[in-house]
Amino acid sequence: MTTDDVIRIEGLVKEFGPLRALDGLDLEVRAGEVHGFLGPNGAGKSTTIRVLLGLVRADAGAVRVLGGDPWVDAPRLHARMAYLPGDVSLWPGLTGGQCLDVLAAARGGLVESRRAELLERFALDPTQRARDYSKGNRQKVSLVAALAADADLLVLDEPTSGLDPLMEQTFQEVVRERRAEGATVLLSSHVLGEVEALADRVSIIRRGRLVTTGTLADLRRHTRTVVHAVTATEPAAVTDLAGVDDLEVERRAAGGVDLRFTVDADHLDATVGRLHAARIQTLTVRPPSLDSLFLRRYPEETPAPAGGAA
Repeated sequence: MTTDDVIRIEGLVKEFGPLRALDGLDLEVRAGEVHGFLGPNGAGKSTTIRVLLGLVRADAGAVRVLGGDPWVDAPRLHARMAYLPGDVSLWPGLTGGQCLDVLAAARGGLVESRRAELLERFALDPTQRARDYSKGNRQKVSLVAALAADADLLVLDEPTSGLDPLMEQTFQEVVRERRAEGATVLLSSHVLGEVEALADRVSIIRRGRLVTTGTLADLRRHTRTVVHAVTATEPAAVTDLAGVDDLEVERRAAGGVDLRFTVDADHLDATVGRLHAARIQTLTVRPPSLDSLFLRRYPEETPAPAGGAA
């Protein structure tokens, strides 16, 4: 493990009876980054998080979190970690503020100034009883508990489940602030746009194994960019250019040529040059989204909607 690694997993195996939930998983999360952790339902994300938290013991492989063994050093490591579970349950008879007090006591306290600020930013009334909270407000209690902690590592599992778009935006702002303060974030989410907006790097797993990892720029080099252009004349031999595919050409009645196609990232520059020679009138170049990267890895599986099953 290097000094830049907050999480390092090598060859992790975990079995539950006949089910092999993790089958030689590798994962590396560097200090100070937001790391997106993706995979279809049943890929092993939740089991991985439980191993990282020291809730279950690995059957094989090496796991290091903040320089320690999460199974052996759990109490010490938990003092430096904050966890937001994917399924939030609160004590129904307690107020939101009392729930925060219990959660704070369990991990050694919260930064009180940050707690007060987050209650205001998430528009959460801490005097209301948990039984009267909506799903979104229950989620806010857990968010405040995790994000107000003085933690080096934040493990966030489906953090915006139940939140409205405005609160999702607030969440993203707070995560960026915590990263700027030096915290490391492991973000597991089905909201691919959220991961795309926040993650410095992404790891995708399937059937308990790592499929791919890297920055979005790294991953996009292996997929295609969508181009929509209108030119004054038809470009010469666009179809002859390497990397161009799915070409659609339509001559406009008012003049000009409408072109739509996909192109490999390595050949985008030459293709745009050919369009430029035909006198570009409008040009839209759309890099592949995280959704398309994910679906390319799983052509027969779609990501589950936020807070739901696939």
